[in-house]
Amino acid sequence: MSLRRNDSDNAIIEHILHGDINAFEDLLNKYYSHVANVVKNHVPYKDIEEVAQDVFMRAYQSLATFQNKSTFKHWLSIIAVRTCYDFTRKQYRNREMTMSSLSRQQRNWLETATSERSHHSFYDSETQKEAKEVLEWALNRLSPEDKIVLELIYFQDLSGKEV
Repeated sequence: MSLRRNDSDNAIIEHILHGDINAFEDLLNKYYSHVANVVKNHVPYKDIEEVAQDVFMRAYQSLATFQNKSTFKHWLSIIAVRTCYDFTRKQYRNREMTMSSLSRQQRNWLETATSERSHHSFYDSETQKEAKEVLEWALNRLSPEDKIVLELIYFQDLSGKEV
């Protein structure tokens, strides 16, 4: 069977399911940037390529379960988010830390930021840099479920209902 670049996703999937495993490359080429964009919002930069490859491996292994109830792109997006969730859960399993694990400088900043006296100094650039560090620290300590929910709402602009 000969594939053309303009074949529909369903036609390409049929080719793959009938034994033309090389046809999967067309789907990979077509959707790699989309998957990478989804993944980059959920995993550290250094892990994007690895997680994106894992997404396509899972998609290939599950291709027979694609039921064409939604677009292939949507189905692939769901796999991407679930793969990111699994990655995050694996990376951050049992990494909870208490407030006492903050450095003295971070604790001092947090106390200052929460007091009314810090209201005016909060917007200077050094304080914003410290705020970003503490926020990143806090986000990295969230459960994978909570982290994915926040990222979908604030980075992907999804509604609570969609999430």
